[in-house]
Amino acid sequence: MSALSHRNTTYDELAVGQTASIERPVTANDLYVFAHASGNTNPMHMPTKDADGVSHAVAPSLWVGSLVSSVLGTVLPGAGTLYRSQSFEFKGRAKLGDRLVISVRCIEKREKPCVVFETKVATSDGTPILEGVGEVEAPLLSIVLPKVQLPLLTVDQHDHFTRLVQRCRRLAPMPTAIVCPDDANSLGGVMLSMKEGLIAPILIGSKSRIQRAADAGELDISALPLIDIDDHSAAAKHAVGMVNAREARAVMKGNVHSDELLAQVVKKEGGLRGSRRISHVFVMDAPTRSDLIFISDAAINIAPDLTTKVDIVQNAIDLALACGLAKPKVGILAAVETINVNMPSTLEAAALAKMADRGQITGALVDGPLAMDNAVDVEAARTKGITSAVAGHADVLIVPNLEAGNMLAKQLTFVAHAEAAGIVVGARAPIILTSRADNDKSRVASCAVAQLYDYWRQHGEPLLDEEAVSQAAE
Repeated sequence: MSALSHRNTTYDELAVGQTASIERPVTANDLYVFAHASGNTNPMHMPTKDADGVSHAVAPSLWVGSLVSSVLGTVLPGAGTLYRSQSFEFKGRAKLGDRLVISVRCIEKREKPCVVFETKVATSDGTPILEGVGEVEAPLLSIVLPKVQLPLLTVDQHDHFTRLVQRCRRLAPMPTAIVCPDDANSLGGVMLSMKEGLIAPILIGSKSRIQRAADAGELDISALPLIDIDDHSAAAKHAVGMVNAREARAVMKGNVHSDELLAQVVKKEGGLRGSRRISHVFVMDAPTRSDLIFISDAAINIAPDLTTKVDIVQNAIDLALACGLAKPKVGILAAVETINVNMPSTLEAAALAKMADRGQITGALVDGPLAMDNAVDVEAARTKGITSAVAGHADVLIVPNLEAGNMLAKQLTFVAHAEAAGIVVGARAPIILTSRADNDKSRVASCAVAQLYDYWRQHGEPLLDEEAVSQAAE
């Protein structure tokens, strides 16, 4: 019998005194899924965090009770078991983070197929949570079942961006020149980012249009500096000039076309060009990912050559380092994971990987070409026989061209329900290039990413979570 298979225990095989148990934690996802399934949205059961970042959620008692059926239905007696009745007496409360022990004991065999079980749930330290008696119809025939792999259930939770914002609260707000925030979306995002303590905004644009946007959104901008410049290009030029004059440390796009803003950024005279080509990096918080994922370039460089891709890769690595990744794993994407002379992207991917091996690209592990599946999925990489420290574990995805990157980022956003932030890197200051489709959370997260990048540029090291700092000290 396979180690991943389980055989049930029939009525004839059951003996009084037989026991079985399982252990499992109480997770936030459990509480969300139960709320969806039951319709019980009692705030006592919601895993929201208080001002100190701690949740005091109590697990719903009937959710705890449902765990008893997982033992009876899958372990003892197992497959084929059906309930007749179940009583519960709740002795305590299970809380988010508790580890529970769910146990059953056969106490009586009645007329076939009826069997009675004593049922209990306790915390791992023995504190009783539930006691009861279950009466079931035990299976009459032996059944051997493989371990069941349930379909993936995705709970739309985004915690990574929240952590970035909380990390930035240890810093002073970053002076940021906002170019033409004269619509509800852009100005609302600015005000929310200011409220979160991320930026100290300097509004640049048509005073009358900005004020109308503020009035429409019932936003008080009276205390903010506002530089009245009606022309979009002139406003962008002034914002860039403020960074050069060290009056601002970042530029944020408002209701202005990206080309108008970036034209001022890349000017040889008076712009913000650095030693590298500028590129855009999406920072994605996807529900199925345990960590952030970085995608570049999906917004600026349309069809980059190898030289430009070197800068794109290094820029993305720098941003990943700034966000706290110690040694980012970079997957250079192509349609296939093998070199094909008819696919230039595979040749360039291999060249980039070798350049990283020889120190021409630094700060990360780089491998390619990799297809999307074997870049992010361990099983896909194993199936295709790819031996690599990056395959299946990529934090950073470098796309072959803008079209591929744009489609990948939007698929993650609108199909996989990822949250997207992003900034332009490679210039002498971060450029927060928000989109009209961005929600408030994305705009706030982009400001947090920009502040972390600015900190990394100034100090040569990332601003880490306080927990990570404590662990490093130990």
